[in-house]
Amino acid sequence: MNTTGKTIEPNVTPPAITQDALAHLGDGRLAYVRTIKSEDVANMFPQAPKLEPGIDLFALHAADGTPIMLTDTREAAIANAWSQELEAVSLH
Repeated sequence: MNTTGKTIEPNVTPPAITQDALAHLGDGRLAYVRTIKSEDVANMFPQAPKLEPGIDLFALHAADGTPIMLTDTREAAIANAWSQELEAVSLH
């Protein structure tokens, strides 16, 4: 028991979010911005032209991880989310 009189249960694992729950997170209203290297662009955006390696870019993703757009500034990615009525959230 701790000083507040509540019992603390050791080794209790918080419930994990399932892939299905993650896919439906925000019901299509949430997105996140992720920094990627230009050499990783072809994997996420196969239609993108070949880019010089070593460039930092910003990808806007739906909450389920689906890539939405690619840009060279974080501000442009957030503006694109806003224009599509998506709320961009931070990931840590």
